[in-house]
Amino acid sequence: MAEDGTMMKQPELVTFAKDHNMVYITIKDLKEYIAQHNSIIERTPEVKLPTEYGDFKMVGYRDMRNNQEHVAIVKGNVFDQEHVLVRVHSECLTGDIFGSKRCDCGEQLHTALKRIETAGHGVVIYLKQEGRGIGLLNKLKAYELQEQGYDTVDANLMLGFKEDERTYEVAAQILRDLGIQSVQLMTNNPDKINQLLGLGVKIADRSAIEVESNEYDAKYLKTKKTRMNHLLDI
Repeated sequence: MAEDGTMMKQPELVTFAKDHNMVYITIKDLKEYIAQHNSIIERTPEVKLPTEYGDFKMVGYRDMRNNQEHVAIVKGNVFDQEHVLVRVHSECLTGDIFGSKRCDCGEQLHTALKRIETAGHGVVIYLKQEGRGIGLLNKLKAYELQEQGYDTVDANLMLGFKEDERTYEVAAQILRDLGIQSVQLMTNNPDKINQLLGLGVKIADRSAIEVESNEYDAKYLKTKKTRMNHLLDI
């Protein structure tokens, strides 16, 4: 407790621990440790998945903490391989399925599948965390706020969420279950890179996956770059 009786925040706790020669960890450290050492996923059957981009297999996974269902779309032999081309993709119903031009999600997903097919092996991990983790209906509420002039970050904050609620413990464990030694990660998102590194994923290289902007998503992409530090050339 602080001297005024309130709970200490992390900077104060760090100072307190150093002053008294005490070991300390953060909740983030604890979550990362659990994700690296305790299994949180259950593997379900794998099936063949012929697509317009090529022939893949789909492997199902269940998050045993909340019963959420996720899949890995796998091309070729990735077991015990290094520099495997990987896309960790969060579900986007509007972009992935309906071709919405409000975001770059659908184009990124399809570009990743094309690249993996060309490479001959690789993985798309498809995580059920719609709308940066806030869910489909909340994403629509955020869209409504964006139509009133707010950007995507402020819209999430106004709804009571962080700018990005996504976590990647499941993705890290799926990569481990598939036996992948290191990845060439297709992403523009530095937070995704940092989270995966913290979860023990070896990232050998980053592959940019930028798509051309349009009149509907230009502001969205600019916000990604200027407020979320995404690695974009826009």
